[in-house]
Amino acid sequence: MDPNHSLLSRPKRHHIGVDVGTGSARALVIDENGRSIASASKAIDEWQPQPGIHEQSVRQIWDSVCHAVKEAVSQGGIQPESVRSIAFVATCSLAIFTHDTDEPVAAGGRESTENDHNVILWMDQRAKLETETINKTQHELLKYFGGSISVLMELPKILWLKHHMSEADFRRCKFFDLNDALTYVATGNQLFPCTEMCTRDALPIGVDGTAKGWSREFLEAVQLEILADEDFKRVGGVCRHGRAPPAGTSAGHLCERSARDLGLKPDVRVGVGTIDSYSGWVGTAGSNFDGQQNFPLHSRMAVVAGTSACYIVASRKPVFVEGIWGPYQDWVLPGHWMSEGGQVATGMLLRHVVEIHPAYDDALKLANNSVLSIYDFLDRHLENMRSKSGTPDVSYLGRNYFYYGDLYGNRSPIADPSMTGSVVGLTGDKSIDNLAIQYYGVLEFIALQIRHVMSKMNEAGTEVNSLFISGSVANNANLMRLIATSCDTPVIVPRQAGVAVCFGAALLAVTAIKTSTSDTGSLWSVMQNLSQQGEIQQPEKNTLLKDLLDVKYTIYLEQCERQRVFRSMVEKAISSHLDSSA
Repeated sequence: MDPNHSLLSRPKRHHIGVDVGTGSARALVIDENGRSIASASKAIDEWQPQPGIHEQSVRQIWDSVCHAVKEAVSQGGIQPESVRSIAFVATCSLAIFTHDTDEPVAAGGRESTENDHNVILWMDQRAKLETETINKTQHELLKYFGGSISVLMELPKILWLKHHMSEADFRRCKFFDLNDALTYVATGNQLFPCTEMCTRDALPIGVDGTAKGWSREFLEAVQLEILADEDFKRVGGVCRHGRAPPAGTSAGHLCERSARDLGLKPDVRVGVGTIDSYSGWVGTAGSNFDGQQNFPLHSRMAVVAGTSACYIVASRKPVFVEGIWGPYQDWVLPGHWMSEGGQVATGMLLRHVVEIHPAYDDALKLANNSVLSIYDFLDRHLENMRSKSGTPDVSYLGRNYFYYGDLYGNRSPIADPSMTGSVVGLTGDKSIDNLAIQYYGVLEFIALQIRHVMSKMNEAGTEVNSLFISGSVANNANLMRLIATSCDTPVIVPRQAGVAVCFGAALLAVTAIKTSTSDTGSLWSVMQNLSQQGEIQQPEKNTLLKDLLDVKYTIYLEQCERQRVFRSMVEKAISSHLDSSA
């Protein structure tokens, strides 16, 4: 008998990654070799009862997840029996249930009657006063958040609920990271099992300010000691010691009801998920490329960029950087410390600048006539401008245009939400040529800001020398060239760049199978073995673009600092008048 006969005849096995974003749930099916088979998505509703308040429903999210999974399985033409594992990743949003009856709890507190709206979305900013309260403690653990906790994090939102609910109602609440809530719905397991982490002397840290992972001492300092009571029964996604297992750990199997909902079998294993940005790291940082042996794990920064951007590094030792969240020990990868920077707007910034220009409507019509996206059209228009002018490089066209784009505040590395944008080089030109120059100026800004973040992290002790970029911006060749040359590092664009977060979730599902059976394979080995070949953009040396970007980086830093100086000058000039009027 052919010794390979058993391998050839063995039924194919598939794995599913589910990514719950802000506006939709997406499911991706991969095979056991990491090849993408099919994907599907379904929209998610959002409610905004007041400005700055954003809510969703776990029930409605689960319905969208089930639709996406069924559709992906159907499109892939695979049998449900072939699906061996699934994992859920999601935005850093807070889900609330009762711990005794598993009923949804209204995210609006006592003022709300919409119990079904039991998710406070990551972008919700209702808890500004609670954020100030936590930061005023100046607790030592705040250094793990770049010095201060953010209003976007979950912990201030839990404190807000405490202030806006009766004590009895608050005591009944159980708080989940959204990905853990979905894992709970899928498995029915209230409590994750203890892992070897419970035997270590690892510092408990709530990653990205989530509900889980905090020490009792810190919770007491921020008036939330109730979360640690009775073996952390009011916190989902943890064991009885309050610790969260690493991503990719097995959380059990699908329960009968969830298996029916998803159109799968109850023997499907469920992997512990994570926040979507970290799943993007899982889905990109293991990509294969020429010369990869020179770029070990700790040298790889994942840039997960779409509407916003996250910059994630796994280090061999704890590295503290102002404006960078973390380091978080054993959060995704045991034995490593995860650090995360980010910006509120990348794709959103590009869209804003392009759409407010007077020539946008004309440019969009021409783009549609050529069956191009507005960005592909502008890239071609820039090349035509370069060709007609006889200039040696596209970058020369915008040599005297200096754009600083913190229109929505700065998360990293300055951590100053009051930062704004500035421009040097504006004219009265309303043409498409000028639109193209302004568009290119935003691309330059994004590249220079990534250099700023990477430089600050490496100065503090990280060892980044390569960038792995995913998300919608990864398709922009001009931007990839600018990032590589500005940062003086190779940029790798994975084959799965457009679905990196979903692909990362699928790799977590595979890891859950391997770590719960006799198969060998850590998350890192799964990432390396199942990731596909990536395209590499090398940095340019001694070119016009390189020299121009180096001087523009100096100008970028000056623009960044000068606006803060200007604000300080103004405050000093008017402060006496404000004091007297008060």
